[in-house]
Amino acid sequence: MSFVYEEEKIMEFLLQNKSEFEEYLLSEAVNVRDKIEEILLIGNVDLLNNAHKLIRYIVEQNETDMITFAEQEGVTWATHSLTLSFKLEWIQALRRTLWTFLYKFESAKVVFSESKTFFELEKKVNEKVDVFLKSFFVSYSDYKDKLILAQQNLVENLSVPIIPVNSTTCVLPLIGTIDYSRIRIIEEKVLMEIGKLRIQTLILDLSGIIEMEVEMINDLMKILDGTAMMGCKAVVTGLRPEVVTKMIRSGVQVDNKAETKGTLQQALKDYLVIT
Repeated sequence: MSFVYEEEKIMEFLLQNKSEFEEYLLSEAVNVRDKIEEILLIGNVDLLNNAHKLIRYIVEQNETDMITFAEQEGVTWATHSLTLSFKLEWIQALRRTLWTFLYKFESAKVVFSESKTFFELEKKVNEKVDVFLKSFFVSYSDYKDKLILAQQNLVENLSVPIIPVNSTTCVLPLIGTIDYSRIRIIEEKVLMEIGKLRIQTLILDLSGIIEMEVEMINDLMKILDGTAMMGCKAVVTGLRPEVVTKMIRSGVQVDNKAETKGTLQQALKDYLVIT
């Protein structure tokens, strides 16, 4: 007996038993059923309507639209940080529910399908559920990675805030710890912003830096060299005694690379000219 896939009859049967299908699905998704309203409120995700949409894609073997739907769902769940375990439980409950009703569909026939025929049906349905889950999780993961990267870029920009005070002068206040990663960000942003904003004077305020390793001090001196090469005058303010001590002991000289001032206020008084 050859396998005949009766998608129209299956969909008709599922639509006729829609209410019963939903009740059974909710009974299977024990942890999700109490979160349906919350998920709808947070992410505008209607789990029951989306379940019927997915069932149609599966039964009709519409893989193209199903993958698009899965990717959209992945982005939505990632955007609103919805709990992944709920999604997985919901899809597995949907799989079990669909199989229960496919069995009922087959049982209602005058001649019940032979085991090989039912196995072919099982294979078709399970393959599509697995494709949906894979597409959903890949989309979720990719979007999360993009969010994390965007947040990292934001943090990097905030950690190196170059602030214009007039048309030719900018201030770069640095606070916290300067490590290898951050010194690279400082280097890149300083040189880029000098070219972009046509900065003539850059005031680096180090009053918020309590500790700086000798290697980082040397890298900072190289940034001052790069600043001079781009035709920008560097002014260093707020050097703390601990940092100056390390500079002296390591033989680092700042006066031939930048002008130094005791405080940022002193530098602004000299260079803050409104134009």
